[in-house]
Amino acid sequence: MALASIGVCYYPEHWPREVWAEQAKTMRSGGIELVRIAEFAWSRIEPSPGHFDWEWLDSAIDTLAAENLQIIMCTPTACPPLWLVERYPEILPVDSKDHVRRFGSRRHYRFASSVYRAESTRISQAVIDRYATHPAIVGWQLDNEYGCHETTLSYAEDDERAFQRWLEARHADIDALNKAWGTVFWSQEYRSFAEVGRPNLTVTEVNPAHRLDYWRFASDQVRDFNAEQRQILRDSQGSDRWVTHNFMGNFVEFDHFTVGEDLDVASWDSYPLGFLDQGWFSNDEKLRYRRIGHPDWAAFHHDLYRAVGRGRFAVMEQQPGPVNWAESNAQPLDSAPAFWGMEAVAHGAEFVSYFRYQQLPRAQEQMHAALRLPTGEAAPAWASVSQLAGELESLPAFGSTQAPIALLFDYPSCWASTIQPHAPGMHQLESTFQYYSAARALGLDIDIVDAKSNLQDYKLLIIPGTVIVDATFIARAKAARVNCLIGARSGSRDEHCALPTALAPGPIQTIIPLRVVAVDSMRRGAVRPFAYAGHTFEASRWHESVESTIEPRIRCDDGAGLWYSAGNNHYINAHVPSEFLTLVIQEILSAAEAPYKPLQEGLRVRRRGPLTFAFNFSADTRRFEAKDARCILGSLDLAQGDYSIWQQAND
Repeated sequence: MALASIGVCYYPEHWPREVWAEQAKTMRSGGIELVRIAEFAWSRIEPSPGHFDWEWLDSAIDTLAAENLQIIMCTPTACPPLWLVERYPEILPVDSKDHVRRFGSRRHYRFASSVYRAESTRISQAVIDRYATHPAIVGWQLDNEYGCHETTLSYAEDDERAFQRWLEARHADIDALNKAWGTVFWSQEYRSFAEVGRPNLTVTEVNPAHRLDYWRFASDQVRDFNAEQRQILRDSQGSDRWVTHNFMGNFVEFDHFTVGEDLDVASWDSYPLGFLDQGWFSNDEKLRYRRIGHPDWAAFHHDLYRAVGRGRFAVMEQQPGPVNWAESNAQPLDSAPAFWGMEAVAHGAEFVSYFRYQQLPRAQEQMHAALRLPTGEAAPAWASVSQLAGELESLPAFGSTQAPIALLFDYPSCWASTIQPHAPGMHQLESTFQYYSAARALGLDIDIVDAKSNLQDYKLLIIPGTVIVDATFIARAKAARVNCLIGARSGSRDEHCALPTALAPGPIQTIIPLRVVAVDSMRRGAVRPFAYAGHTFEASRWHESVESTIEPRIRCDDGAGLWYSAGNNHYINAHVPSEFLTLVIQEILSAAEAPYKPLQEGLRVRRRGPLTFAFNFSADTRRFEAKDARCILGSLDLAQGDYSIWQQAND
């Protein structure tokens, strides 16, 4: 059994039937085993209301199966056809400016639309009834990229009515809602749930509790839509096949953990260069890693979706070449497609599927690269992916084990930091990534956890400025006796986006005796210098004035406290550089006698069972040798885009 499989996204409807057999044969010759199909094919499956054309899809599936290719079949609900929109225009999403988003691209539906829910159930039921027991189909993908193109939040009148019902179920009593939201402020009080409107088009800022509940409501609509689709498969004859959905990078508009509860495998779409170009990274980082991606970006998402999938994850769409949707779309290094694929495998991916088999020379994604050129000839990525397929066949199969570090991630905290950011550059996702990257620089594996996760046996728990922290989570952390590193802004809001009764950091005060009495939201260029371990650093963006009986371990040059410790719990009350966080983590682990190994810039490692994987993102050659292990792939010296694999000597 191979360590992982290689797959590809394929669109037979894009190509003449005469080339299908040759395409399938070429896939197999390149080491491809899995093929995803039909996620955007509704208009071909049902060209007109109630008229189904199965013949072409039957033929495509049989053609792939003839080459012993395994199929990931999709429900085609991400792209409702024009005839459905014309019949039911009320399914279209409405943006925050009350503009209806029209037909002509994709994801043009509302999750809360009862009409669309019925239609999506109908088409999915038809596809599942047709193919549930087909022997070539090994798994199912539900829909495609929920919420993409800002479609999680919709503001139609029908959304409002659904929101009112959701509020009544959540709060039960309108007086409870008024209290939770603080509607006495600005005379916002409601007499019934029917009076509560959508949180848009107000004169000035909307009540943050109103917005947070609306975001929770919208997230629950995604969860419910996904659960309905999954239930069809549970009730089908093909219920033994695994089920997934392909999530996205840098995307937090709904709670992926709740959606993941109805999935067997969490998959995601990995585009390292597109998101490097679009992301929060410095211009220096964007230039340094322009053709290979940031050393921690894909890794962070691999670990996140492994958590969402409760240990099972995969990459459904892996970037093979330049994308078409960033401001600038770099050509990856020749080795990058295999490099990214092996990195996913190192983090536990069950398969890596590349987007896409052949580049279509028309429509919106005509400049998006693929494994094959529009002519059918091999694209630059083909050789790299074929190489990876061969390498995976020779590697022994091992599962992932618990990492030494747990990192808390919370989607409602992401929403809260968006609703009232209070300072530039303090979004929850970016803060979480910064702490993740700081720990990875010490050669450490990381498990991302949510508020319900088991915290036993971790050496360190990082709470990276998590805005909303559950008291029961802190109680479990305390019971686990785990070292805690807590970032600024942690516990600064309660579940209703209000300041905690005892002030920030809310329930965290039970493990470290301090409270935040003021926040200095620092404009760009404003800094507070400080020194530590022979280095000088600057706090920026955010600094909290803290009251505590604890003497700070570090003060800024102006005397303000910066790092507070009580037993094995540590609080950093400012936004600080990643390099400083790495030193803090290093000191905490040293005190706990936990192993770590500082890495050179751009070098990263990940372990999977007895295998240690090393990856070099740096433009400079890096040398890596795993202790008490033998190299089974690659070499000691790694150029940019190279990787090596080491196996423990006794395994």
